[in-house]
Amino acid sequence: MQLLVSVRDAVEAGAALVGGADIIDAKEPARGSLGPVGADVFRSIAARVPDSVPLSAALGDFTARDDARAAVAGAGVPARRAPVYLKLGFAGERSKGKVSLLLSAAQGGRAMVSGAPFLVPVAYADHESAGAPEPEEVLRSAIETGVGALLVDTWTKDGRRLLDHIPYARVAALSEAARGAGLVFALAGSLDASAIERVAGLADVIGVRGAACRGGRGGIVDPARVRELRARLEDCQPAR
Repeated sequence: MQLLVSVRDAVEAGAALVGGADIIDAKEPARGSLGPVGADVFRSIAARVPDSVPLSAALGDFTARDDARAAVAGAGVPARRAPVYLKLGFAGERSKGKVSLLLSAAQGGRAMVSGAPFLVPVAYADHESAGAPEPEEVLRSAIETGVGALLVDTWTKDGRRLLDHIPYARVAALSEAARGAGLVFALAGSLDASAIERVAGLADVIGVRGAACRGGRGGIVDPARVRELRARLEDCQPAR
């Protein structure tokens, strides 16, 4: 399992790296679940993260194909040895089948970018609050369009955790279906150490923000907290 830590600037990226994060994710928490950072900030984060460390970026939520295509094409993805992941959500889009069209458009934007970033559709556990498709619909679209990954997260950031919005059994079923189809399966959503222990076996990637910060989601990434989470994940790894 890999630990993804969301950071809002290059300073936080450095702190996450010191703590042992496997993936650095650029995100502005003040802008919501998938709030993108500015272009200059993303460039500074990318410059701080070694070429060998995977980089991720939140692009926002989309209901229009042209917007999804333009966001991916204009993401400013640098050429890197390690993978780059671009996360897209679908809050406000309730139409069944539309996610596949949005992802196909995003794939068109990806073709215009050097470095071939991976697209990561985001399914919201609290999809009703987000006005978004059910996670199973997002999974179906991810498989259909061949993007290779799925993240299940929470849209509402009010302190409630992932499993407060979706039953464990449903997450387990999503994990089994996604991994069975060859997708990388990631989980996030106000996951603290105890929540990570419950879901760690279901995911390839665990994403955190608040648990890695002093002062919660809006605070500052703390290397010691990241180190504790990294150790907790190691404890959850199956014995070999």
